Amino acid sequence: MFGIGMPELIIILVIILIIFGAGKLPEIGAGMGKAIRNFKGASDEEEKKEPEKIEKPEDENNPK
Repeated sequence: MFGIGMPELIIILVIILIIFGAGKLPEIGAGMGKAIRNFKGASDEEEKKEPEKIEKPEDENNPK
């Protein structure tokens, strides 16, 4: 899709390492993991909370 291969990923990781430093990388990774976990949990809740179909009672005076 984007054509990102191994050399491009290595360059991106080196740039991130330069910007944030080696000490911050575990914190960044943990934060991203928590964010992904929360996103998955929220999307699973939405699937479980599908609205139930509420049937309207038919009007006895005006049958269809």
